[in-house]
Amino acid sequence: MIRSAVTISLVAEARGGPFVYWDDLEEGCRRAAGLGFDAVEIFPPAPDAIPAAEVRPVVERYGLKVAAVGTGAGWVKHRLRLTDPDAAVRERAVAFVRAVIDAGGALGAPAIIGSMQGRWGEGTTPDEGLAYLADALRDLGRHANERYGLPLLYEPLNRYETNMACTVGEGAAIVRALGGDAGRVMLLCDLFHMSIEEVDVAAALRAGGALVGHVHLADSNRRPAGGGHTDFAPIVAALREIEYDGYLSAECLPYPDSDAAARQTMAAFRRLTHE
Repeated sequence: MIRSAVTISLVAEARGGPFVYWDDLEEGCRRAAGLGFDAVEIFPPAPDAIPAAEVRPVVERYGLKVAAVGTGAGWVKHRLRLTDPDAAVRERAVAFVRAVIDAGGALGAPAIIGSMQGRWGEGTTPDEGLAYLADALRDLGRHANERYGLPLLYEPLNRYETNMACTVGEGAAIVRALGGDAGRVMLLCDLFHMSIEEVDVAAALRAGGALVGHVHLADSNRRPAGGGHTDFAPIVAALREIEYDGYLSAECLPYPDSDAAARQTMAAFRRLTHE
């Protein structure tokens, strides 16, 4: 069964970004539950900002799960990248992600690597960048899986945000090249990024198949689903075809405001999934 989730950002430096709710975890959970969401996806400024002893009672109070936790603050706040040419920076980046994995793991939620993947260039060749990224995914995927029984979620981004992997196919190639560690890393498929990079979004999801571990729901202009020109019906059909049973998590602009974006997302989710 495909489930619904909505994003809550606690990262002040990400203001203006594509997150539905902001700043107040409990208030975001209250509003999400009131609209019928199954879960929330949390973006903390640092791993210690979401201690399980404090977060678990909040989400349980509202009958929610934590769908995933983001590591984006590692880049936007702390300027850490897994592909940085400086080995010391890469080491700090890996430590940051590992700590987020621990924080999320205590809540039963996988961690996401998106913007922290960085890019090659600026002192890093393409081969070096891919090697650094693969090393980090292998190490962190093992940690997430062996300690918490969870996957690590790796997100291809559009060409304006990374040059590591911009399509599902490119992301899948990176994951499959991990060999025996590939099963510990799954893909986060973001429908906004896919609307820029993919020729056929539904076909890309079918090709991703069992590697698809999480889906971000946003329209072509990053507004809530229904606010752009994406045709979501074949996308949901493709997800059903690959037997996807994860979340459609609203990572979209709070347009025209947070509550309206959440309401529109839930209406679209119910219409598309008939659940």
